[in-house]
Amino acid sequence: MTTSAPGTASPLNSAVLVLEDGTRYEGRAYGAVGTTLGEVVFATGMSGYQETLTDPSYAGQIVLQTAPHIGNTGMNGEDEESSRIWVAGYIVRDPARRVSNWRAEESLDDALVRDGIVGISGIDTRALTRRIRDTGSMRGGIFSGEAAALDADEQLRRVTEAPQMAGQNLSAAVSATEVRVIPATGERIGNLAVLDLGVKQSTLDNLSAIGFDVHVLPQSASFADIKAIEPVAVFYSNGPGDPSASDAQVAVLREVLDARLPYFGICFGNQLFGRALGLGTYKLTFGHRGINQPVLDRATGRVEITAHNHGFAVEAPLEGTFQSPNGYGTVEVSHIGLNDQVVEGLRAHDIPAFSVQYHPEAAAGPHDAHYLFTRFAEMVIATLQQAQGPIAEGDSK
Repeated sequence: MTTSAPGTASPLNSAVLVLEDGTRYEGRAYGAVGTTLGEVVFATGMSGYQETLTDPSYAGQIVLQTAPHIGNTGMNGEDEESSRIWVAGYIVRDPARRVSNWRAEESLDDALVRDGIVGISGIDTRALTRRIRDTGSMRGGIFSGEAAALDADEQLRRVTEAPQMAGQNLSAAVSATEVRVIPATGERIGNLAVLDLGVKQSTLDNLSAIGFDVHVLPQSASFADIKAIEPVAVFYSNGPGDPSASDAQVAVLREVLDARLPYFGICFGNQLFGRALGLGTYKLTFGHRGINQPVLDRATGRVEITAHNHGFAVEAPLEGTFQSPNGYGTVEVSHIGLNDQVVEGLRAHDIPAFSVQYHPEAAAGPHDAHYLFTRFAEMVIATLQQAQGPIAEGDSK
């Protein structure tokens, strides 16, 4: 099946999106010109495209924006979540013809060209979204400029020979290569070891604001590396790839849990926490991506609108509590996605550890889940106080 963009385009400005099932969408080149391959996924946010593009956990994915008009607020240095755009490719329906925001420092299309991101515009993104919802996320390729004129069979061959997302460990491609420290801006609690699996800058800023000296460690860090900074807690970040391909990080996390260090994980960190507990993970049909996903916090009964980017999930009993297969005591599913009943959080009862599948920093919003940073700080403080024990009479001053 082939669908075409309205109007005509010159050969050098033409582009085509090819899905692995052979479906083709003809449009116009957007951003850099050339060829890119990846997993085609859709993001449902009406705003926040800059935060999406610069989120390292989108590495390896060709992102389709379901909102039709993209680019009107441009790009600026303050809102970037990392030092570059990480998506493998970009799909929009109607790119803004001009930037209209006082904070903009450059246009979106200029930023895409600068970072070499191949995109396509002018296609029916609603039809493409519905196809992915019906069939699931698929590998795809964007071919623009001279590559758009390649034989259709050759384009499809390149797409079908590209690696599947399942089985890929991508954290090494996006992680820090050396340690950096962000000092606490709130009342100091202590050193926090952050394993960078694709962390966002706003996450680090929030951890600093609640009182941690944030030590950002490469994804290859060992437990000895973590202990060397004398942390009061450990945090695993979001990131791209298949959690089943991250055995080394799971092994380190089990050492963290064995040492009874407080732990908080988000997104990829939730999936690795599940694996450390002895649970399995699986690939979702089309994943959750966007800033409008409803989640139930079972502890409060409150429904939160949350920001997501994940194509994998943890397999766990949704009702009641259960025993960790790896011996970490009683565990419960703390949060549930209300659209499809996916596990969105885990809480251990016998060790100081919990995780959520979504992004509590929520740049560019919403901020319903921001309380999780406070919940983490309170857990760490309570653990430290318990370790100190009761103060003997006459010792306090």
